[in-house]
Formats: sequence, structure tokens, C-alpha cells
Amino acid sequence: MSLIRALTSTRDQRSMHITDWLTYGFLLLGVVLMFGPALWLAASSLKTKSALQEFPPSFLPMGQKEIKLADKPDGLPVYLVPNGAGQSVELALQRRIGLIGLFIDPAKPEADPVRAKMDEVKPVRELTVAWDNYAEPLRRFRFDRFLGNSLFVTIVSTVLTLLVNSMCAFALSKYSFRGRDAMFVFILSTLMVPISVILIPAFLVVTSLGLTNSLWGVILPPIATPTGVFLLRQYMLTIPDELIDAARMDGASEWRVYWRIIMPLAMPALAVLGIFSVMWRWNDFLWPLIVLSREESFTLQLGLATFQGELDTQWHYLLAMTMMTLAPVVIVFTLLQRHITTGIASTGLK
Repeated sequence: MSLIRALTSTRDQRSMHITDWLTYGFLLLGVVLMFGPALWLAASSLKTKSALQEFPPSFLPMGQKEIKLADKPDGLPVYLVPNGAGQSVELALQRRIGLIGLFIDPAKPEADPVRAKMDEVKPVRELTVAWDNYAEPLRRFRFDRFLGNSLFVTIVSTVLTLLVNSMCAFALSKYSFRGRDAMFVFILSTLMVPISVILIPAFLVVTSLGLTNSLWGVILPPIATPTGVFLLRQYMLTIPDELIDAARMDGASEWRVYWRIIMPLAMPALAVLGIFSVMWRWNDFLWPLIVLSREESFTLQLGLATFQGELDTQWHYLLAMTMMTLAPVVIVFTLLQRHITTGIASTGLK
């Protein structure tokens, strides 16, 4: 009810004001711009390969109607063929010879074919949902292996990212030592270093450790992020030091203070960093491409690249699998979205 009330609320309870029309129009435009591409992707992932190549394109998965006969394993396309009496009938194209097509009646396939010019007939279109776009890659390609690798990399990377960055943020926010501020500034300065500059040194380190073609070579290098340290440090500064002092007076160790006090209180900021980490690791393509060269170790993003050949791109499979890759990110965002506003607002990122 609250959602309906919010969508129907007006400035004046008696009638719609001009500002109400402008507000709803602006919100509708924002919804179209934000969710329009995702809806187009979802609709296109259900189109057949031939429907994707049509111009002008259609939003719904429309395709040419086909009829399968007993002696024809493949479906025959259906056209509206003029019968000479000012009417058109639905006939199946049996064979095409140049500009002339031979059409048969699906109800009487044994009858003599009807000859008609191809420029005089019109294809019969119908709603055609290609569910095979989702099922076929699971059978023909190692998509389940790619999906498992991506889940492993994303989950392990996110856990390690939260652990490492929270430890560093705890030290920079709650400990006083010489050079603390200079160290924090140095960590932030690494944000200005392009990722392309450190790719070769990072790859040499991974190679020297023997982690090439290993998922750990994808996981370990990027777990410490300056963005995560800054986000968590700014939030931990808002935690009262009196709580930590009281815990130390009760005999709690530093690890217990960190695990039982800091981590639960910093949960909103950890949720925000967790969402960022899931998006970073799940959508990462460049670093896995450099580290991994064996197909059994490919992540989902590298697996999607297998649908792109030198001469042909299987767009119907690529769009369907891309749609599946959006599901985990959407699920994580839905579960943790209530922490986003609280976490970001408390870190000074306004």
C-alpha cells in the first residue's frame, strides 16, 4: 500500500498539478533510461538467430512462422501467398528457384506445389520464444564450469577483500602511530595509478609464484583496494573509542575487539564494499584474460567470449548467457540494498 500511495501521491489531493505531471514525467524518463536497455536485453535473449538479424528490429521476440511436416525434419517457413482471387492463403515454402518459390499447402502436402514470385509473398510472423538460447549453451559448452569458477572467484575474493580491507581500516582509524596519515595518503594516491601500469608487474609476480592458470592468481592480487580502505576507515572513525577502551579494560584482545565490536558495528559499510566487490570480481574480464589460458579455468566473462568467433558471432547464445550473468549481481544488490544509503552516508561520500 505504501508503494501505491507513493506512486499516486500529488501536490494537491484534489487534482494533478503541473509540477506533478513534470515530476512523474521525469521519473518515467529515468525508469526508461535505466531499465530500458535491460528489458531490451531480456527480450533479445529470447529471439532466434534470424530474428536478431532483422531490420528494423522489434522489441518482442517475433519470428517467421514455421511448419514441420512428417517427411521434413526441418521446419518450412510460412508465407502469405496470393491465390489469384484477391485473397492470400498461408502456404509453406518448399523450395526456392531464383526469384520463384514453390509453395505447398500444409494440409495437403501431397498436392502439386504453387508457384509464386518471392516479391509478391509476405512472411507470416508470430511470437517465437527461443528457450534453446538458454538450454543449448549448457549442453554444448562448459557453461556450468565457467559459472562455478566465477562463483568461486567472486565469493572468495569478496570475503578476503572485506577481511583485508577492514583490518587495514581498523589500524588506520583506531591506532595512533608515526606515519599513519602519510600511509593513508599513500594508499589513496594509488587510485590515480592506471590499472594498465601495474598489469605487467602484477603478472610477473603471479608467474613467479606459480599461480598462472589458477583461480588463486585471479583472486589474490586485487583483494586489497584503496577504495575499500577509504570507505571502511571513514566509517570506523564514527565508532566511539570508548567502546574499544571498555573492551580492553575487560581483558579483550585486539583480535576480539576487531571481530566482536568493530566488524558488527561496521556492517553497513561492509555491505556497501561487499556489493562493490561482487560487481568488480563478477564483471572482471581483463585480469582473468591475462592470468588464465586454459579453458577449464575460465571465468564466466571469458566463457562468454567463446561465443565470438573470427567470422561469426553467436549473438543469440551470447545475449542469453549475458542475461544469466546479471542474476547474481541483481540478487546481491537486492539483499543488501538497505545498507547502501546508511553505509555511504556515514563515510562522507555525499
